[in-house]
Amino acid sequence: MKEQQNQGILVVDDEQSLRITLGAALTDAGYSVYEAANGDDAFSRLREHQVSVVMLDLRLQASGENGIEILKKIKRDYPEVEVIMMTAYGEFGDVVEATRAGSFQFIAKPFEIEQLKLVVHAALQQASLRQEVEVLKHNQAARFPTDRIIGESPLLKELLAKVEMVARGKATILLQGETGAGKEVIAGAIHRCSKVAAGPLVELNCSAVPENLLESELFGHEKGAFTDAKSRKKGVFELADKGTLFLDEIGDMAHNLQAKLLRVLETNSFKRVGGTADIQVKVRVVAATHRDLKEAIAEGRFREDLFFRLNVVNLVIPPLRERLEDILPLSEFFLDHFNREIGTHIEGFTDRAKHKMLHHAWPGNVRELRNVIERAVLLTSGSLIDAEAIPDTRATSTDMAAMVDQGPDVMLLTDMERLTIAKALKHFDGNKTKTAEGLGIARATLRAKIKDYGLDD
Repeated sequence: MKEQQNQGILVVDDEQSLRITLGAALTDAGYSVYEAANGDDAFSRLREHQVSVVMLDLRLQASGENGIEILKKIKRDYPEVEVIMMTAYGEFGDVVEATRAGSFQFIAKPFEIEQLKLVVHAALQQASLRQEVEVLKHNQAARFPTDRIIGESPLLKELLAKVEMVARGKATILLQGETGAGKEVIAGAIHRCSKVAAGPLVELNCSAVPENLLESELFGHEKGAFTDAKSRKKGVFELADKGTLFLDEIGDMAHNLQAKLLRVLETNSFKRVGGTADIQVKVRVVAATHRDLKEAIAEGRFREDLFFRLNVVNLVIPPLRERLEDILPLSEFFLDHFNREIGTHIEGFTDRAKHKMLHHAWPGNVRELRNVIERAVLLTSGSLIDAEAIPDTRATSTDMAAMVDQGPDVMLLTDMERLTIAKALKHFDGNKTKTAEGLGIARATLRAKIKDYGLDD
């Protein structure tokens, strides 16, 4: 079990001889072992060290403490920690109460060391599963519906060739490109091609978290670090240990946090908010932004030293309008995806629809195309998606000029929006919540537009 050397085990028992015996056996097995004789000492060790499993005596006679009460406090303040209860009494009522309080397993004294190792190993596996669940909560790139990256353009092929080359190293990578261009997908590809592909891929969008909470999301916090910190929480750096951390919209990070991020990149260590212990991690960082960071540096909004630390390898994601060869393959891919998700059987696109998509500017890039195809699938009743199902909400200036020249026979944008909403309401049998979700707008926005367009009835 030497590969688990960084796993921390805390032994809580008032018998010093037992603590020494267990400590020696678990240390020989490759674990980092800490000791405590009572509840206060136990919580001090939990605050100071990285602990995954606690071995807790049911009755701490020297201090008169009840192990089950300590168990409840551990599960309240450190829910990610697994607790193995030890007892020489083995009363059925205690077993039931401890199980309800969240204990992983009961082990009766005296026990064989090999039996102990098996139980500890199982508890560590359970703790690892809990962490994987937390990782998935932060992992947008891995939830992309396929490992394939769709496209046939020379620009995309050139980018993917660079991804395969740089992914093998350990250097920090900075992805730059417009919003919706696919930076999170490229980050996922980098992880899958890297030497840490077997480890976690964790994502954090720095612009989506309030400034006062971003430090906690990055580095985690201890119980009581701030008003709502009711238990210890791991941050994304901890969750991404031995894997890849994707920091999206890094250009929106507050200046004071930039200094702390720089320190982590330089030392591979950090402290949780409200904590004193240094936590060591091995994380490959991929950062992304749609902003011009050199301009932000000139304006004093971004640290130059952090930029150089992030920009060891730079990859630019070209916008969709420069990758025309990718538009139709992506459209077919999204159509297939939404057919399966929604349960429709649309076969493809009319020539008019394809022409419209190829001549659209796509300022929202791949994300906009995905949303447009989803909406079109919802609003199409036939076997092919036609041009009318693809909105002109972001037409180029050239498109608008052409529409004006054609005179009043061309449908106005407001008319098209009204028709789209009316069709969506019909499709969802008047259910406003589902209609808003299908159209990709807020329910309050939908209600306002229904009122504006007289669609109440």
